[in-house]
Amino acid sequence: MLVFMILVMFVGFVAFELGRDGKVSYSSLIYPGLAALIFVILHIVLRFVLPRADGLLLPLAAGLTFLGLVLIARLDPGTVNHATGQLAHGYSLLRAQIIWLAVAGGAFVLVVLFLRNYESLARYKYTIGIAAILLLAVPMFAGTEVNGAKLWLDIGPMHFQPSELAKVLLVIFLAAFFAEKHELLSISTHRVLGVPVPELKYFVPLLAMWGVSVLIMIFQKDLGSSLLFFGIFICMLYAATARKTYVLVGTCLFLLGAFLCYLAFAHVQVRVTTWLRPLNPATIQKQSYQISQSLFALSSGGASGTGLGLGYPKFIPSVATDFIFSVVGEELGLLGAGAVIIMYILFVARGIKVALVHRDDFGKLLALGLISVIGLQAFIIMGGVTRLIPLTGITLPFMSYGGSSLFANFILLGLLMVLSHRGATTNVASLRKAGKK
Repeated sequence: MLVFMILVMFVGFVAFELGRDGKVSYSSLIYPGLAALIFVILHIVLRFVLPRADGLLLPLAAGLTFLGLVLIARLDPGTVNHATGQLAHGYSLLRAQIIWLAVAGGAFVLVVLFLRNYESLARYKYTIGIAAILLLAVPMFAGTEVNGAKLWLDIGPMHFQPSELAKVLLVIFLAAFFAEKHELLSISTHRVLGVPVPELKYFVPLLAMWGVSVLIMIFQKDLGSSLLFFGIFICMLYAATARKTYVLVGTCLFLLGAFLCYLAFAHVQVRVTTWLRPLNPATIQKQSYQISQSLFALSSGGASGTGLGLGYPKFIPSVATDFIFSVVGEELGLLGAGAVIIMYILFVARGIKVALVHRDDFGKLLALGLISVIGLQAFIIMGGVTRLIPLTGITLPFMSYGGSSLFANFILLGLLMVLSHRGATTNVASLRKAGKK
């Protein structure tokens, strides 16, 4: 499967260059070659270090990453050679993404090598939780506002989004916390309107996470991250307790917080208004310009798309980050967009399988939380650009341009590999022990 994904990537690079220039610049194939080499190295490391790790997760991640690289290269602005007057395609964004891919691959290898005994993470759950909260809080005071959201830190020439790493740390903390407290959270001692509920003190984590989500929405002006973090929390809480009451209460709390923020803050009102009426003549050239151009791009793609390099995605601002799925819909059509969605569904399904085969609570909840990050984030941004839900400015996992997102997602992928290997190894050892008896 990995070889197949590599071939598809090279075909994609050749196709968009033919569509754009009518010829192929073979020097530009160095970039997909480097990306392929990185994933081959990761595959070799896995075969030696974690031979029983899930065999589909890495190829699926590779397929999404490779498609993202093809689209980033296609969207890369060229520079004009003033001596000849010709357009030179420098691939500056693609070079940066390849560098970040190499850094993310290095982080993946470190996770695989040094976190094989992932249980040690549970001993530092409160330290990890505090680190996650600090990463979320720093941009509120020292962050740079981009497109209305205060999410970024400027570190020299680099832009880093701390919330990307915070989501992984938060999942680790929640998995360890719920693994320790899930029995207490599952006990019902009272009834409210005939519905069995636990003691009020056990709702404190739910209320605390609700408060953090609302603060993110207020101070960072980011509805997407707020929804993502609260969604991860609800998924893990339900998995730990199997209590629908928490899901119901949590959903009501988030809707209440979102409604109050809508009443209090203009930027939330703008997001909702542009979602309800994106083609409003009063806003189509201003607040709803992005979403309206995304809808035009998706509609022009049809069933099979315009072809790589033959669409007009650059009419969409932030197209390489927030709206890369719109490029898929325009140039690869409904078939290409459907293929991307299926790849995410398969990725999530394999992650859920990793969680199901685990015997220890921490490993099970950790796997489920990590895969919830991918599933919810993909749903939120794809739902936003297709106007299924209000538009939010988060990246599409593995595909969007952005180093901090890629870095965090590869750490997440490495943890999933460790968990899948441990689950498979433990089950095989148990079967052999039972056979000897």
